[in-house]
Amino acid sequence: MNVSLASGTPTGILDSAGPLMVWVIVLGFVFIECAFIIGLFLPGDSLLFAAGVVLAQQDLEGHAWLLSVAAMLTAIVGNMLGYYIGHKTGHVIVTRRGGRVLNTANLDRARDFLDRRGFWAIVLARWIPWIRTLAPLIAGAAKMDPRRFMVATSIGALAWVPTLVLAGYYAAGLVSGMPWLKAVALWASIAFFVLGTAYGVYRYRQEIHRPADTVGAARD
Repeated sequence: MNVSLASGTPTGILDSAGPLMVWVIVLGFVFIECAFIIGLFLPGDSLLFAAGVVLAQQDLEGHAWLLSVAAMLTAIVGNMLGYYIGHKTGHVIVTRRGGRVLNTANLDRARDFLDRRGFWAIVLARWIPWIRTLAPLIAGAAKMDPRRFMVATSIGALAWVPTLVLAGYYAAGLVSGMPWLKAVALWASIAFFVLGTAYGVYRYRQEIHRPADTVGAARD
């Protein structure tokens, strides 16, 4: 899997940047997605997969495993912060009139999902992007036992983070004998993440500028 790349090529630039940038971006985005409402709009799944692909490009298997552990712990800490935000603020979660994501219908669907499945809803929420961010807020507002929540969110993080990071790493390794395909996979992953983030921030700004849904908030 050791492919020699000229420093002038785009992938050579990534090599010279080192893994630090990957660590900073992944840990920062995972924390934000798991703790704050803007996380609803961030492409967490594609970010973790892309991180594995980038580390594979640099032949950093140890970093892929260590990043999996660090990002898993970060996801747990982020969700615990989201839980305590929900615990302190109650069910006053921002919704917007006419919002496509931040609306009372989506909030009700997330609550219903947690009400029906309880403990396992927190575990499964890791694989459902918009519920992944709302689940800790709702669990905290509902005063779910914090130790029970921490166990559930830890199981979910263990199944979520390493699976995607290592899948990206070893999937990229499968095409190591075809450098052109490996480069395509690398840049496709990065492009999907960058465009997804840009679109997510754009969508968030659109939603947050809508008037607050005071009727929905009052009903909560």
